[in-house]
Amino acid sequence: MKQQTQLTRRKFVGGMATSVAAFSIVPSHVLGANPPSSKLNIAVIGSGGRGRANINGCRSENIVALCDVDDIRAARSFEEYPKAKRYKDFRIMMDDMDKSIDAVIVATPDHTHAVAAMRAIKMGKHVYCEKPLAHSLGEVRRLTEAARQQGVQTQMGNQGHSSEQIRRVCEWIWDGAIGDIREVHTWSSRPSGGAAFAVNMKRPTDRPPVPEGLDWDLWLGPAQYRPYHPAYLPFKWRGWLDFGSGALGDMGCHILDPTVWAMKLDQVDTIAIEATTTHFDEEIMNETFAVASIVRFEFPARGSMPPLKLTWSDGRLRPPRPDDMELKRYYRSEGAIFMGEKGNILHGSHGASGARIVPETKMKAYEANLPPKSLPRSQGHHKDWILACKGGKPASANWDFGGPLTELTLLGMLAMRRQNRKLIWDVKTMRITNDEEANKYVDPAYRQGWTL
Repeated sequence: MKQQTQLTRRKFVGGMATSVAAFSIVPSHVLGANPPSSKLNIAVIGSGGRGRANINGCRSENIVALCDVDDIRAARSFEEYPKAKRYKDFRIMMDDMDKSIDAVIVATPDHTHAVAAMRAIKMGKHVYCEKPLAHSLGEVRRLTEAARQQGVQTQMGNQGHSSEQIRRVCEWIWDGAIGDIREVHTWSSRPSGGAAFAVNMKRPTDRPPVPEGLDWDLWLGPAQYRPYHPAYLPFKWRGWLDFGSGALGDMGCHILDPTVWAMKLDQVDTIAIEATTTHFDEEIMNETFAVASIVRFEFPARGSMPPLKLTWSDGRLRPPRPDDMELKRYYRSEGAIFMGEKGNILHGSHGASGARIVPETKMKAYEANLPPKSLPRSQGHHKDWILACKGGKPASANWDFGGPLTELTLLGMLAMRRQNRKLIWDVKTMRITNDEEANKYVDPAYRQGWTL
């Protein structure tokens, strides 16, 4: 919750007087002592899909409002929380519920993350937002800065960041388990593998009717207008540049998470980046993501850590195998490998799952003398955020970390738009210093009537 110095008499009186549905709602921040046992009043924007998973993660609290532009998509959440007020437009919900909510969950498609989250931040609400944090580099930076200035508690939906294994990987690397690391390879089978989504398409030209219960204009939000088509939703939006972030934005916040944390990649001032994709048509390239992509990042030294080359591959592409990797060991459909001077660390997606030093003989030898656990452990991804909102320490995937991680994935998306060119990104000024044309993708314009 926000600090008590920010509590005004107007908020106190207004909050005490507000009620919703069949029960009285008193915002937790007016209770005085902010005890951890008090419940947060949470509003959810995007109540179907990932929204349901986030609601389940916050069942210990009061779910007081549910917003979704699609009545069918959100039907199960509406049924499970009949006392929660229902909305289609999050702007109306936030104005209506201002004095009755403490925190907001944002689980909409990528292109509406920022406008929804910023609305909540400006109203002083804590925010949990799905990954990637936003749809453009400019949005991410402004969200991160606004949350810091407002003093609200945040968490991004890269749930693997709260795992035990990601912490052990960081501790192993900082302990020198595989020596200096100058190269990391990361990969995903998407968009063709896993929860696949269509790519490499032109915009459809037919005009099917909008399904009953869907407010298409609100679904578009700040994106430039186009007629409805089932090629866009649900979930299919991930493959369209105007709405989603492709395989890198979808899975990068999970798979790159251990690399960014362990290799301290959020502490650099410049990044070199170059991408190549399987696009073969310029019209398609401006509409949808490619069947497969390779993105190469270069980072300068960070303290005692040497310069690093990081490669991202998607579309079932895989990195080369280390010479000493066992023949029976295989690369999973999603994962990463740290290539060190004394060995390698291989892991899967979501929190460095299944991480092992390879070959296994080196893992067995290292297990005899593991380093102590130096990083704070998580009580659970959603619980950490809830406790932070109640006055506890910030969650570990708060936006001071989640922001730079998201920026890295979106920088890869930008490079795909200017492929086969090595771009130099100035982190502080948020500019590509050697290609002015590339900078138009840093902060794309919103549709008229929408602002951040």
